[in-house]
Amino acid sequence: MSGSANRPVRRRTFVLGTAAAAGTAALSGTASAAAFGWSDDGSNYVVNTGANLVFKVSKSNGDLTSLVYRGTEYQGYGGMNSHIESGLGSSTVSIRQSGTTILISVAYGTLRHYYAARSGENNIYLWTNKADTSVSATRYILRVKKGLFLNDEPDSYTYTNSTIEASDVFAKSDGQTRSKHYSKLRVMDYDYIGWKTGNVGLWIVRSNHEKASGGPFYRSLLRHQSADGGGLYEILYYGQNQTEAQRFGLQGPYVIALTDGGAPSSSLFPGTLTTSWADSLGMSGYVGASGRGKVAGVGISGRNTAYPYTVGIANSTAQYWGSARSSDGFFSIGGVLPGTYTLTVFKGELAVYTGSVTVTAGGTTTLNTIAIPSSNDPSNATAIWRIGDWNGAPSGFKNADLMTYAHPSDVRAASWTGNVVIGNNETASFPCYLWKDVNSGILVYFKLTAAQAAAAHTLRIGVTTAYANGRPQVSVNGNWTSAIPSPPTQPNTRSLTNGSYRGNNHTFTYSVPASAWQTDTGQYNVLKIDVVSGSGTTGYLSAGTAIDAIDLLA
Repeated sequence: MSGSANRPVRRRTFVLGTAAAAGTAALSGTASAAAFGWSDDGSNYVVNTGANLVFKVSKSNGDLTSLVYRGTEYQGYGGMNSHIESGLGSSTVSIRQSGTTILISVAYGTLRHYYAARSGENNIYLWTNKADTSVSATRYILRVKKGLFLNDEPDSYTYTNSTIEASDVFAKSDGQTRSKHYSKLRVMDYDYIGWKTGNVGLWIVRSNHEKASGGPFYRSLLRHQSADGGGLYEILYYGQNQTEAQRFGLQGPYVIALTDGGAPSSSLFPGTLTTSWADSLGMSGYVGASGRGKVAGVGISGRNTAYPYTVGIANSTAQYWGSARSSDGFFSIGGVLPGTYTLTVFKGELAVYTGSVTVTAGGTTTLNTIAIPSSNDPSNATAIWRIGDWNGAPSGFKNADLMTYAHPSDVRAASWTGNVVIGNNETASFPCYLWKDVNSGILVYFKLTAAQAAAAHTLRIGVTTAYANGRPQVSVNGNWTSAIPSPPTQPNTRSLTNGSYRGNNHTFTYSVPASAWQTDTGQYNVLKIDVVSGSGTTGYLSAGTAIDAIDLLA
């Protein structure tokens, strides 16, 4: 199965549009396939799917220049076509029909891009093979005319009053913020994105992202709307807050699907889509089902059942993931290219086990029960107090949910300042992000028993990412200050302001001597957390970091 991946147990979709009557998905080609075929209008190859869809691809550059469904043109806003990146330029474009399939091939330097149509289907199947860095091709954007779909989930809207950061984060007059970056969703949370009205649905069904980077928790551009129309994205590689190097090779299929108002058919979803019909099309880099393998694990022990667990496998050429069954940790990941992979088990988004697995073509690699050592989960350590929990994400902290779809300056955000008292709703009171120029120096108040105050203790601060080498330096009661820790490796682009806390999880540890504590058990100890760095600028672009958990060990 080309382009397959194990489907996660948890499934979310993203829809923009008017409330539509429930409609079953459709590969909605019920019309006669007699019209299936292609023609040449001089400038474009014109493909009629024999259903309700006719589309055009430019013979000069491979752009999608027209997308007509049931007689209505959906392609285009701002005078721009749909295409790879911002358009490839002069390309070699060819077309051929093989039975019930039409394939358009686009060659631009080392890049190969493909459009395929199947008789009787209202779908366009796309593949993109980026072989190296000589061509900038990190996305496919479907550009949709304005006024065809309304917007009922507007956090990506770019109707705005002012630019507040770079050229892509905006503020409305009411103080709410908007950006195309604010997708809310991780890759594993959705199968498709798009818009619908009462009788039309327009969607992009994502690929399995085997040649993308960033893993199952990565957040990236999905869609936006503006005064000129809307855009739907399939991200092939994105550098913002990226934790991995770019992978190369054929990505796809991803699918432009049109329906009668319902969701796209689940048969198009990653891990479900069968494309054996593409085996003989000769696409560069294509590997069919017979050239792929599978990984299956009988279970995972040592789990904290309060959290979902995800198993990911990755190497320099491909990445895959699947959800572990809540009852016993069983997992299965199919459609894997042959090779040796690093296998990682995640509690939430925190890596708690790492191993290795080798996959062969046509075979299933079966793994015995994976035992997570107790010491691999920091939550298992006995703590005097703990803020948050160790799950690889700032969930539960102040403003954490909002930050996946808003800028930190958004009017909906609670104050980023304010001190915290252990035992008084401390997690919800502690900000999910700390910045050198915004809320550095936050104070945490706590009491110790006489026995606890008589001993040295380890303080741990877990972070999920950092911007501009921001990292915590701590002091206790004004009479002991830690050394400045070295910065861990983190993405070197914006993160905290573009909707993503996902970086490289890291734990800072501080050995606090007994002499630092208050000896009077009735007095509060005061922990001060500062953000230090020689980099960054000002405000929300000063050096900062995102918090996973903070605790003082017994």
